[in-house]
Amino acid sequence: MNRIHNLFNTKNKRVLSIYFTAGFPALEDTLPIMEAIEAGGADIIEIGIPYSDPIADGPTIQDSNMIALGNGISLKKLFEQLSEFREKISLPVVFMAYLNPIMQYGMEAFCKKCQEVGIDGLILPDLPMQQYLDDYKSLFEKYGLVNTFLISPQTSAKRILEIDQHSKGFIYMVSSHGVTGAKAGISEGQISYFKRINEMNLKNPLLIGFGISDAETFSKASEYSNGAIIGSAFIKMVKNSTDLTKDIQKYLQSVMN
Repeated sequence: MNRIHNLFNTKNKRVLSIYFTAGFPALEDTLPIMEAIEAGGADIIEIGIPYSDPIADGPTIQDSNMIALGNGISLKKLFEQLSEFREKISLPVVFMAYLNPIMQYGMEAFCKKCQEVGIDGLILPDLPMQQYLDDYKSLFEKYGLVNTFLISPQTSAKRILEIDQHSKGFIYMVSSHGVTGAKAGISEGQISYFKRINEMNLKNPLLIGFGISDAETFSKASEYSNGAIIGSAFIKMVKNSTDLTKDIQKYLQSVMN
């Protein structure tokens, strides 16, 4: 069974997923950051594959993408960094990526490599569901990769039900319209949206992302979902860190306690 399925079978509340950009802040920081995330008590590691035009991401993650690309990160380099990561990391690990660099690498070659190194799933914001169903679903399943779709306050009920039908891991519930970025608190409008989705009684777990940054927003999001995803706030902390292992573990404990 996929590690993502195992996780939600054993823990279905306050699941914490941490996003970071591969090759940032320094090229060889990828594996040390993963080790610190696991040691800090998070539940899922989400590795962002840097891309020059990350349309769903705000300034913080865009900046980390540019720095990582400047450092020389590439899919080839990333797979080299991850070649033996399963010797140290037991958590579910997913890639957050855009189609362009994957298509350049070759979709089947990419999926095969994901399986070889031990990646559990993919989040591809610019992959249309119909294209996934027509072209890639069987390929992802062949290599044991769980695909995750995103929903937002603008996603229709019909579309949400279709996404739930074709999902087998979790659904990424974007908290607000717009791009990623840490925001102050969770609004009444967002809570109304969370409640509306809850009332749909979807079969897949929900993780809320965009604007989750601290203990308060993580706890509030977890009231209306199975947990949350932190990205921009984590990236900011990492960028300013003088001791990655210590600072990551301290930050994660502050979020979960």
